[in-house]
Amino acid sequence: MEQIERACTSMLVGKDASADGSVMIARNDDTFLPLTPQRFYMHPAWHGEKGKKIKSWLNGFEMELPENGYRYNAVPNVDYKNHGYYEESGINEKNVAMSATESTYGNERALAFDPLVKDGLDEDCIVNVTLPFIESARQAVQFLGKIISKYGSPAGNSVLFADKNEAWYMEIVTGHLWLAQRIPDDAYAVVANEVAIQQVDFDDTENFQWADGIQEFVEEHHLNPDKEGWNFRHIFGSFDEKDRHYNTPRVWYGHHLFNPEIEEDPESGELPFIMRTNHKFTPDDIEQYLGSHYNETPYDPYSKDSTEADMYRYRPIGLNRTQNSHVLQLRNDVPEEQQAVMWLCIGFPEFAPYIPFYTNANDTDPSFSETPMEMDVDSDSAYWMYRHMSMLVESHYSKFVQDNRDYLKECRRVQRRMLWQFDQEAAKLHGEELTEFLTQKNYEMVAKMKAMTKDHMNKLIMKGIELSKLTFNMDKNL
Repeated sequence: MEQIERACTSMLVGKDASADGSVMIARNDDTFLPLTPQRFYMHPAWHGEKGKKIKSWLNGFEMELPENGYRYNAVPNVDYKNHGYYEESGINEKNVAMSATESTYGNERALAFDPLVKDGLDEDCIVNVTLPFIESARQAVQFLGKIISKYGSPAGNSVLFADKNEAWYMEIVTGHLWLAQRIPDDAYAVVANEVAIQQVDFDDTENFQWADGIQEFVEEHHLNPDKEGWNFRHIFGSFDEKDRHYNTPRVWYGHHLFNPEIEEDPESGELPFIMRTNHKFTPDDIEQYLGSHYNETPYDPYSKDSTEADMYRYRPIGLNRTQNSHVLQLRNDVPEEQQAVMWLCIGFPEFAPYIPFYTNANDTDPSFSETPMEMDVDSDSAYWMYRHMSMLVESHYSKFVQDNRDYLKECRRVQRRMLWQFDQEAAKLHGEELTEFLTQKNYEMVAKMKAMTKDHMNKLIMKGIELSKLTFNMDKNL
């Protein structure tokens, strides 16, 4: 069966770089097909299940799982037998967040000596074998690293981890080699399908983790091109024409949004991985970036003033083939039992809202958990509703975009008010009573966003009818 490759964009934010002390990791899950239906569900915990196994539908990878696993949420493919599980992202009951993966491409020099492993652990199963078993972001890196060292990887993959204290970015670049860097508390990073980590300090084990033997491997095969330093990107990364037009411009635009005072070349292979800004991040900022398309630059595909060559020079960040976009937020200004929130967008991230879900929940609204493979206008599917709405906006972009922006602003206002109210009520509850309460509040949030979206769609359709070209000025007396 053909494997659907991914081509995503990611962002990580340290707790001192956010407005409320949150640690946040985020990613667009992009495919090469505009429609690969997904669903959002809560996977229950399990205990004492010896012999439990996972097997890939794509490459035959198989391994036995630990007999105990934590509850977690995920966003897998509906047609997993043809497209693989691809659970993509979630937060477990220990409030550890994981997003996987950012497709990453190691160079041929390194792959010559540690080639990819055809039946190793790939993106389709990487969340399944990791998220239910991790208890911190730092420990998660080691947990997954041991699996990669044992089974190998059939592709270059990078993984984002976070807990309430730390965010880590882990890059798997060859069959068995990987390296991870902690995002400093006062910093952010944006990544787009290239090896991102730069200078590595092997004496700094607080901020770097790596596969055993990676230094010896590089020395043995003469892979370090620099006279000084140990630059992971230079040693293992690529930089070719595809990178300059498909990858690096997306990193450049993130820096352009959040550090506009810094001048950079969108085709530079030396754009910094770790960035600092005076701006304090909220989920809104990350959502803006993940839904962007070089807005207000010559490279915007919707620009009225640019040449066609500029408009389509670089790959946008948000796409019609973004199957879901998510911001995983670990908040530090609320009690631990309610600190984890997943902001999930399953329409086009430019046009659809990110809906906040408490992850301390035991169920998900059926409109999210039960997605049909094909659209039915009468169905209650959130996936198809938000993609339908996104298509409507884009079909008359110049006429509908301001209406859509007003709708999204109102969605954000309503969401924040509701979350604040829910948080106040939840602070009085604990244990199973709190989990049930937050589950019901997730349902209320879904219902409110559905009502607002249906109203928005109705207004767009009414307005669109008046835009038909099948009309003619007629005598008022006829």
